[in-house]
Amino acid sequence: MVHTCVVAGCRNRRTPGTTLSFYRFPRDPARKQRWIAAVNREGWVPNDGSRLCSTHFISGKQVKNPRSPDYVPSVFTAAPLSPEMKEPAAPEMLDKQEARVEAANALLFLQGQGRSSTGEQVHVEHPKEREKEAIAEESASSSLSTDEDYEESVSDSKKGRFPQASGNFDDLLKVLKRENQALRESVEKMSLSENSLRNDAEKVKFYTGLPNFFVFETVMWLLAPHMDVTKNVKLSKFQQLLLTLMRLRLDLRNQDLAYRFGVKVSTVTRTVHRMVNIMSSTLVPTAVFWPSRAELRKNLPAALRTSHPDCAVIIDCFTVPFEEPVSWGNQQQSVVPSSQGVGTSYNVLKYLIGVAPQGVVTFVSRGVLGNVSDKSLAEGCGFLCKLLPGDIVLASCNLDIADSVAARGAQFKIASSYQGETFGGLDGSPLPDSSSETLSVQRHVERVISMVKRRYTMLTGPVETPFTTAPERTSNLSTFDKIVQVACALNNLCISAAPLE
Repeated sequence: MVHTCVVAGCRNRRTPGTTLSFYRFPRDPARKQRWIAAVNREGWVPNDGSRLCSTHFISGKQVKNPRSPDYVPSVFTAAPLSPEMKEPAAPEMLDKQEARVEAANALLFLQGQGRSSTGEQVHVEHPKEREKEAIAEESASSSLSTDEDYEESVSDSKKGRFPQASGNFDDLLKVLKRENQALRESVEKMSLSENSLRNDAEKVKFYTGLPNFFVFETVMWLLAPHMDVTKNVKLSKFQQLLLTLMRLRLDLRNQDLAYRFGVKVSTVTRTVHRMVNIMSSTLVPTAVFWPSRAELRKNLPAALRTSHPDCAVIIDCFTVPFEEPVSWGNQQQSVVPSSQGVGTSYNVLKYLIGVAPQGVVTFVSRGVLGNVSDKSLAEGCGFLCKLLPGDIVLASCNLDIADSVAARGAQFKIASSYQGETFGGLDGSPLPDSSSETLSVQRHVERVISMVKRRYTMLTGPVETPFTTAPERTSNLSTFDKIVQVACALNNLCISAAPLE
């Protein structure tokens, strides 16, 4: 398409071989109005095909800098002649070429190259020379920028604008590409993305409690079919699982997780509750189960093969403090102030946990208020129904359930009673130096329980009120009960404890 300059009296046209550039009128309304006023054609309005040639700018090209005199065309003193009618003199062309070289040198110097494209250092001797170099620099910058209003000239001479500086620009581009790649790798390493966790087992262990990414993928594979991802859910399945595990593992506040994943606090709350429900119904039955008697005897540790060959489970109780009164149905227990703090029986949740001799959790009850007796807890949680006649139930401390266990045809034995000694419990009291098998059994169950709590800090409490509210009608478990069971299931997927022998 042939363009003609719209200035009255200007006969310049875009023809093959011309050295002129033709510019559209700016899209910015204020700047466009200034261009129309400069053209000074009464009642005239430019259209999409209107063009203004480069001879109406002081430097021969438009500049986007509002402080530049070429931000608006200003050369209208006389009708300029086209290059076909008048060729510039040789000295004039030499001056323009030198100005372009100086502009390129100034640009490279500012970009930190430290040397000019001609191999000479750029010197500024007096104000006039500095003014000329500033104008040349601004001109070069405008020629290298991307301007939506600019149409490049078809002139071949302008395609190789700075031949001397091309090598330096290539080097600069390579440096910038390397820096960009390094920054991308750094951001990826600091992020909580799937790629950043895949080859970093320590990072997986710190944030999720799982030993490596393979176990994380296994859990993901079990849960993915039950996880719904819709347009309204901003988190992917991977992010939903990671967020929930971080909540259990590090006991992070919902506000903290919202900042980390770039979502609202309400989204974090819904995600944690939904994922806990999914893991409770899917993962817990798979990982926490009561083994058969044949399986127990087949894998019984050597320390128990002679003394307790019929040992089915090692049990103990642990407590978790909560923040406010727990309300389940019509039952509500108020927090009673006590000098003993969170260890009192009135402001804690009490759980019965069963550990197989091999070191995995095989049973965990729902939480009850701490003032409930051991017998009531054992009879109400379904533990006794797991026992078979002839089974031996070991405990590291005296639990008042011997009669209830005997009613099922099983035997209840206290490990510490064999030597008549009182051993330390879960309260952190010191254990005596003994190598007996009974002490080994006691330490074994304590090690499993403490490991579950250390692996998932949320189990150390205090339990937040939203997790202890009334459960759903279809379940007698609170959300925190499900969290305890999920923590035990995840623990069973790891190396939970050292074998007894």
